Amino acid sequence: MVRISGIQLPNNKRVEIGLTYVYGIGRSLSNKILHKLNINTDIKIKDLTEEQENLLREEIKKMPTEGDLKRKVVLDIKRLQDIGSYRGYRHKAGLPTRGQRTRYNSRTRKGKKKIVIGGSKATK
Repeated sequence: MVRISGIQLPNNKRVEIGLTYVYGIGRSLSNKILHKLNINTDIKIKDLTEEQENLLREEIKKMPTEGDLKRKVVLDIKRLQDIGSYRGYRHKAGLPTRGQRTRYNSRTRKGKKKIVIGGSKATK
């Protein structure tokens, strides 16, 4: 098994797909890396030579992945919250940050629906 950035890549997958198991590498970045290193995208991970594995490790070491990237994202969100920006407030409140409507949608961010009983006014 090939181990890159602390992640075991599955042997039976194509290299193009297998690299996406590393946090921070998607399909397009995977294709760019493989094209740069002249590695065929259709070969399986188990068929990679030692030299190709080492080339992949060295290339991926140059970019932020896994823990470094996750730490950077958390710090960016914390910075937004500290400076009191609108996006920081939305992160803190657990609401969508990119302008989506929240009246009927955004259940993923808001969580399970909470029923609010309305229509009753406090009387004196």
